[in-house]
Amino acid sequence: MARAKRHYLPGHVWHITHRCHKREFLLKFPKDRRRWIEWLYQAKKRYSGLSVLNYMVTSNHVHLLVFDNGGRNVIPDSIKLVAGRTGQEYNVRKNRKGAFWEDRYHATAVESNRYLRQCITYIDMNMVRAGVVEHPTQWEFCGYNEIQNPRKRKGIIDSDRLMDLLGFENYDDLKDDHYKWVDSAMQGDNSDKENKWTQSIAVGSKTFIEKMKEALGFRATGRKIICADDTFELREVLTPYGKANNLDSGNTFLWDQQPPSLIGQFLHGN
Repeated sequence: MARAKRHYLPGHVWHITHRCHKREFLLKFPKDRRRWIEWLYQAKKRYSGLSVLNYMVTSNHVHLLVFDNGGRNVIPDSIKLVAGRTGQEYNVRKNRKGAFWEDRYHATAVESNRYLRQCITYIDMNMVRAGVVEHPTQWEFCGYNEIQNPRKRKGIIDSDRLMDLLGFENYDDLKDDHYKWVDSAMQGDNSDKENKWTQSIAVGSKTFIEKMKEALGFRATGRKIICADDTFELREVLTPYGKANNLDSGNTFLWDQQPPSLIGQFLHGN
């Protein structure tokens, strides 16, 4: 199987989207969504460089917001563990053969501060947009409730990293603002899917996007910078994520294979 093209730079926040095979509702049972979350917890324990900032498990896809500390394979290894074990357990229980996940998952780099805040809210609102629940508190399989009420056991969200990236010194202040972000989104148009979070290579300020494009070098050839509502994106010009089952977007990754050497360059701040 050919490898996906790599636009992966360590030391960043990444919004990862991974869909079930052919968009089937293979996560429709609560027990399977819980198993995905349990394996995410195990990945956090196993790979010390993985910081989980938010997550959402729906009936046919998942969202994962993570920060990696620059470790070579932290994110790919984590995805391989979580996706692989969840799919294996489902297939064994259902006496099923075949793929559980799409071959590739999509990764978008997200700048910290207000862009990270927007992405967190986008993830929180997923099942509200889908019309399944009226508020994120009603969906058990997401990070919203844990951000609001951190777990004493088997916690997944990295509260300290979240505070640092969002610029908070006190967690109660973060909780209060997080509640307000979602409350504000509840008052808006919940039908807007904001495809920048699932179709872009990177989202942030103009400076951040230009640095990202420069760091990618020849890998950024043919990619364009666009601006909408004071938010800049580095975009693919190929098939957008989710438009076809055989994804060919350059910022998709084969979840069950090890990546080649990561680009040994970090982007720092603005």
